[in-house]
Amino acid sequence: MAKKRRPQPQAAKPQLVDGEVPVVGAREPCPCGSGRRYKACHGRAAAQAAAELVRRPFEGLPGECDWVALRELVPAATAPLALREGLPADVPSVTLATVLPMAWPALRRDDGSVMIGLQNDTASGDLSRDLADVLRRALTAELGQPVDAGRAETDGPRLQDVLDLAAPFVPEVHEGFEFWLSDAENATGEVAASLERANAAALPTSRLTGVEAAYWCRTPEKNHLRWVMPHAEERLMNALARLHAAGASGLGEGTRLVGSFRAHGLMVPVWDLPSAMGAEDCEKPAAAFAERLGEALADEAPLTADERRARSGLTNRQITLS
Repeated sequence: MAKKRRPQPQAAKPQLVDGEVPVVGAREPCPCGSGRRYKACHGRAAAQAAAELVRRPFEGLPGECDWVALRELVPAATAPLALREGLPADVPSVTLATVLPMAWPALRRDDGSVMIGLQNDTASGDLSRDLADVLRRALTAELGQPVDAGRAETDGPRLQDVLDLAAPFVPEVHEGFEFWLSDAENATGEVAASLERANAAALPTSRLTGVEAAYWCRTPEKNHLRWVMPHAEERLMNALARLHAAGASGLGEGTRLVGSFRAHGLMVPVWDLPSAMGAEDCEKPAAAFAERLGEALADEAPLTADERRARSGLTNRQITLS
């Protein structure tokens, strides 16, 4: 004979603060008291909101391709930022950094200057809005203190609203993370050890000067060129396929276009390079490739059979980072 289930006492309906439903585990009862699991009740709307990612968070900013590169490709780099309304009197400068110590979202230095970390987890689906919120709070943070991540208001300003869009975006790539400290040469103890560990993990990287947003890097196995491009994906893939089918997609002897990936709404073609090929060696071949690519982008004829096969091969080697 089956045992009768003992009736379970019903949980008291929680008191909601200002009508807001707190976030709980997906399988837990929804705090609204509906009796349904959170994921099937208020959690559904929260999941939908989180899924509404801004595909190109840096669109409209000067140097959008370099913003993407600093977010996804470059270990150590900085870039000065200009604000639309100008800097507060007690903030001498604002600098974007690829990453800050302890992955801090931002830091207010002892001299009042502000550093913003780009390579951080975003709290919402809009990286631009999250960074603008961190920047806003960093401008008034206590001196010498890091700024924690927070959840930006859904209608809060974005970087496009707070930065001076007329100011050029000029990244500077560094060999290491000495820019973290005002006096890195005299660092001692745990600070010096942390800096040494960070520098040891950073792949040597350089930004090409003759073309926009192309970054050379050295790995233990081989060198690579990763080039963030602003063109629409369909046009770019067709153009790359035309060049690949014609044997003109490389950057010189021993180089090979191996594929591409998507990052923040932009395409990033990747080339394998010989281990002896440095950043300076890439300058002329990259400039020549840019000319060939421009011609291929302007070609609106249907792809040939060979070009379609080339495109299929390139497409199969695509990945999406964000």
